[in-house]
Amino acid sequence: MNNPRVAIYGAGGIGGYFAAVLARAGYWVGLIARGQQFDAIRQNGLQVESPKGDFRVRLEQVTNRPEEIGPVDAVILAVKAWQVPEAAAMRPLLSSATKVLPLQNGVEAAEQLEQAITREHTLMGLCRIISSVAAPGRIRHGGLEPMVMLGEPDGSDLSTNARALSEALQAAGVMVETPPDMRVALWEKLLFIAAVSGVGAVARASIGEIRQCDPTRELLRKVMEEVHDVAAERGIRLAPDVVQRTMAFVETIPANGTASMQRDIAEGKPSELEAIIGVVVRYGDQAGIATPAMDYIYASLLPQERRVRGISS
Repeated sequence: MNNPRVAIYGAGGIGGYFAAVLARAGYWVGLIARGQQFDAIRQNGLQVESPKGDFRVRLEQVTNRPEEIGPVDAVILAVKAWQVPEAAAMRPLLSSATKVLPLQNGVEAAEQLEQAITREHTLMGLCRIISSVAAPGRIRHGGLEPMVMLGEPDGSDLSTNARALSEALQAAGVMVETPPDMRVALWEKLLFIAAVSGVGAVARASIGEIRQCDPTRELLRKVMEEVHDVAAERGIRLAPDVVQRTMAFVETIPANGTASMQRDIAEGKPSELEAIIGVVVRYGDQAGIATPAMDYIYASLLPQERRVRGISS
């Protein structure tokens, strides 16, 4: 399959970026958007600001109704983690062979997606990118080299449509990896994103400020160690040097970088607190694993999260 039809479900920083680079590379892209993003992209196209070069594209189809696009070969699910259970709304995009790639933070998205649309359509995936909505219809890429990992839930070779999506992303300039164990890859990503999101949110600081301050740098390390311990208790065998490697990776992130959860909290929006921080606290409690650093971060951020979601008790 040389030119798969790809739908992007969600037009935020991640969905908007991947939609734009795939369209620029010549692929058929349908985008499901809403609100001001929907209006702006329909009228003026999708603009990307990036250290790799600014550009603007027009997509084949922009809609807020999946049935207007119809069945496609692959879907990139780019909504927030708490919205994954609502993914059944994408059913009009599915043929018998359609594959859906979830790119949410956390480690629960694939299982939730399976429950919504069945396992035959579900891939496991993650991405690393600093990307946000700068204004309606305008995506700002923050400089980190975009990377996607994907795989089949059972660890088998990629299906035809999954392989076509992988090749399309590579042709669009995205690094793509297919690790032997996606569960290990997801927990390694969680180890990283829980640390930078959680510490960034409570410190209200950029990654450069965090790593230059000894106490917050040490808090990063403690969070990573706790995620490692919880993963091990759940049978996820992360590499012995994963904390050391992840701390080294933190040094390569642009100094002004911030995580999406951190930005949402700073802007008073609902965040992925439960998927990124709460999940480690819950799993730790279930296994009897102490997670004092994660407990502190979760307790510090939970009152605002409940307030913005209108949860009173």
